[in-house]
Amino acid sequence: MNERTAIVIGHGMVGHRFVEALRARDEADAWSVTVLCEEALPAYDRVALSSYVGSWDAKELALAGNDFAGDPAVDLRVGVRADAIDRDARTVTTSTGETLAYDALVLATGSYPFVPPVSGHDHDLCFVYRTPGDLDGIRARAEAAGPGAVGVVVGGGLLGLEAANALRQLGMSPHVVEHNARLMPLQVDEGGGAVLARLVTDLGLTLHTGTGIGSITDGSDGVRVELSDGSVIDAALLVFSAGVRPQDRLARDAGLDIAERGGILTDSGCVTSDPAVFAVGECAAVEGRCYGLVAPGYTTAEVVADRLLGGDAVFPGADLSTKLKLLGVDVASFGDVHAVTPGALEVVLSDAAKGTYAKLVVSDDARTLLGGILVGDASAYGSLRPLVGRELPGDPAALISPAGEKPGAGTLPDDAQVCSCNAVTKGAICAAITDGACDVAAVKSCTGAGTTCGGCLPTVKALLASSGVELSKALCEHFTQSRAELFEIVRATGTRTFSGLIGQYGTGTGCDICKPVVASILASTSSEHVLGGEQASLQDTNDHFLANIQRNGTYSVVPRMPGGECTPEQLITIGEIARDYGLYLKVTGGQRIDLFGARVEQLPEIWRRLVDVGMESGQAYGKSLRTVKSCVGSTWCRYGVQDSVGMAVRLENRYRGLRAPHKIKFGVSGCARECAEARGKDVGVIATESGWNLYVGGNGGQTPRRAQLLAGGLDDATLIRYIDRYLMFYVRTADRLQRTAPWIESLEGGLEHLAAVVCDDGLGIADELEDAMARHVAGYRDEWAGVLDDPEKLSRFVSFVNAPEVPDPTVAFDDSGPRRIPVLIGIPDVPDGRRESSSRR
Repeated sequence: MNERTAIVIGHGMVGHRFVEALRARDEADAWSVTVLCEEALPAYDRVALSSYVGSWDAKELALAGNDFAGDPAVDLRVGVRADAIDRDARTVTTSTGETLAYDALVLATGSYPFVPPVSGHDHDLCFVYRTPGDLDGIRARAEAAGPGAVGVVVGGGLLGLEAANALRQLGMSPHVVEHNARLMPLQVDEGGGAVLARLVTDLGLTLHTGTGIGSITDGSDGVRVELSDGSVIDAALLVFSAGVRPQDRLARDAGLDIAERGGILTDSGCVTSDPAVFAVGECAAVEGRCYGLVAPGYTTAEVVADRLLGGDAVFPGADLSTKLKLLGVDVASFGDVHAVTPGALEVVLSDAAKGTYAKLVVSDDARTLLGGILVGDASAYGSLRPLVGRELPGDPAALISPAGEKPGAGTLPDDAQVCSCNAVTKGAICAAITDGACDVAAVKSCTGAGTTCGGCLPTVKALLASSGVELSKALCEHFTQSRAELFEIVRATGTRTFSGLIGQYGTGTGCDICKPVVASILASTSSEHVLGGEQASLQDTNDHFLANIQRNGTYSVVPRMPGGECTPEQLITIGEIARDYGLYLKVTGGQRIDLFGARVEQLPEIWRRLVDVGMESGQAYGKSLRTVKSCVGSTWCRYGVQDSVGMAVRLENRYRGLRAPHKIKFGVSGCARECAEARGKDVGVIATESGWNLYVGGNGGQTPRRAQLLAGGLDDATLIRYIDRYLMFYVRTADRLQRTAPWIESLEGGLEHLAAVVCDDGLGIADELEDAMARHVAGYRDEWAGVLDDPEKLSRFVSFVNAPEVPDPTVAFDDSGPRRIPVLIGIPDVPDGRRESSSRR
């Protein structure tokens, strides 16, 4: 037993996969394995490195079984570096001075970040983006610089945009410098790059494409970055994320053959120029080529494991498909993305208004899929990528058209690869389901699908659903119940705290998914103030400060104006506030006035003046009723047949403050001409000669829906009764962040079932729904008035917890043009070090 010894140098994702693959085979008892892990942490998910921002808990990145506990054949040495290889003696000398003998040596040394050799690249405020330790250093500098400080990222590829997202999450203003003319030049083409650039720019990134770094010197904010086009960026820090290079130093020193462009040269069996030495992952140049993705790395690990156990596996080539969500933007590419195949045709659908770009590359007869690019909406990735090299099931344009029919997961052939990271086919997943894997976690455990990047999980879920398996509706890892089930628990038990709910019905301490959901449920089942007691700690940024945060850290103020009506005194007060506080003022599409640019400490002062003239919070920040849009109706318009303004005022005053799974919008039109665009709203009311027609489920967004007629010819009382039932049924049963249109579509029976519940009391709960709404109406209190009367709640509204009298010095505006616009700047010096511990989120 364990007659031979394998030494693995490197314990990253691929090195770990090699040990797992070797130990999983029955024949593995012939080998003992020593793993040298230079980093302070054993194997962790480097693909998910950005998720470390926020949790700052490296344990959450740890790969399952990375300590090899319970396996006596594996000796893991964390923090131990390999310093030299003696190929003749077949030994490795470690940083602890030991000399270890091997029968087989596996080099899994990975790669290192490429730092361009520009002047100043070794500045103390220059970082790389590679390990949790790197992120710890970036975090410390970002916190010292303060919210809004500028951070420069060198590199606009996958890693560069990941780094920019990390800076954004740390409250910085990222600038991305990319020497190519577009972002992600390897994964997307010119058209996709243009859409991607527009999307990330809208999210607050400043792009500098087609240029590079000239020099880095000391600057007033930290570093002065001069670009090759002559422009200059004053920044708090700079992050190099311009790609990686294979870590082949040990191999070079040991005299192993190195590929022309770097990397340890191997044959198709991952054997180096020394038959006792193998190379896997990013450090390996398989037949001269290095692969920087984890999926090919895992394949090399499997090949070497097979070779050590007497097999003859060879590297089959690499699937370079990628699917990511960068800064919340979907990006996917697969196959021949740049149409280099002779005779290849391109089918492109670009929708600038929606911010989406889709391209399929097909054969010259338009029958075989060769590759594709998806930007903005990558929902079709799971069904398209497995079809690469296969005959298309229909018209290529229909496959990427929003209205076209997409191939379902069930139509894929069994040998279609669903998970490219771990080379898992549809057949393997279906076999696991047949053998009893009845949820996503079980499929992941059995097959490895979805355990790396997670891009294949929608297809995995679709295969489970098509197999008749009921998928888990758990809200998150802390609650096994769905949102609707938690709502019923709260209602039935009278639980009024998150701690009480999770203590009795959940596990752990909660997360950014379940906390806001429970806060919403508590708010929609009681008239307690949303910032009262424990509730305040559950809220997201907008609800925490009862205002919408803007891109430069200021807030908007939106007073409620039912039906668009406003008294002269109120209008004068709004104008005076805008003048006194230097706010940008705009009339919104929902017939309200929005005041932009208020600092957090100014919010109570502004709302005191608005409340004094009888105005309330318009709740533009909440998942609640936003606005009831109205035309002037029969009171003024010669076409109007009902008083639409009066009805709009009545509805807004009735449903104001109603917390829901998502925002709710109303529209009331005084005639069929529909000037208030009622059929684009969650609740649309259109006047007729005989009463009101009630429409439901109209939504805007990326997938617009026209509202559908629920009932017609209603008098005032019946209209309101039906809306009461409809809204409370939605609040009770919808999923987290589910708008009314997809909610209706998800109901078994759809609109017909909804009509039965609302109009015919098909479930026998009409009285209960109406009573719940009556309690909401009776208990409504303006949230901002509640803050102004409570010194404890008022104490939250400061820019800095440990310096409440200091205004946020990063807030600045550009008044040079016709409109006041926010400017993102770094934080200047603040006396006594008081710029730390910002309360702004």
